[in-house]
Amino acid sequence: MRHFLFLMLLGFLLTGAPALHAAAAESSESDGKSKLELPRFGALRFGATNMRTGPGQRYPISWVYKRSGLPVEVVALFDNWYRIRDHDGTEGWVHKTQVKLQRRGMVTGSKPHGLHNAADLKAPIVAQLMPNVLFNIMACQKDWCLVKGDDFKGYLRKDDFFGAYPNEAFE
Repeated sequence: MRHFLFLMLLGFLLTGAPALHAAAAESSESDGKSKLELPRFGALRFGATNMRTGPGQRYPISWVYKRSGLPVEVVALFDNWYRIRDHDGTEGWVHKTQVKLQRRGMVTGSKPHGLHNAADLKAPIVAQLMPNVLFNIMACQKDWCLVKGDDFKGYLRKDDFFGAYPNEAFE
């Protein structure tokens, strides 16, 4: 136990921020029933979210997000703070109340991407999704996800958006 505490302290001193919780693959959720496996995707809960340089209000704000529902990757946990990574690769800390663990996606790139009616490039395109469009991710297969927005539903290739891992599958 003493050796573990020494390693935690050493990690804190070397990184400048207590990011050691990233090494622990899971931590209790607030409901006490489920585990939070890291890394995982979530979404910003509010239209104004402060990203900080460290896990606490004493750390300076490095960025302010202005869009609720924006997908983020939760990569570490310390107390009530999540270290997140956004679609640009920017990382920082937000209070866990600012993130909902709901699967969301955002179209990436600089051109529209085809939304298909099946998980196949030869399937008919039902809509063209513009860059930065947000949506819910309903299910994923190896290379495709079933996505749903306010006025569209269909299959989008994982290469066309931020919010799912390569080869990740879930229903």
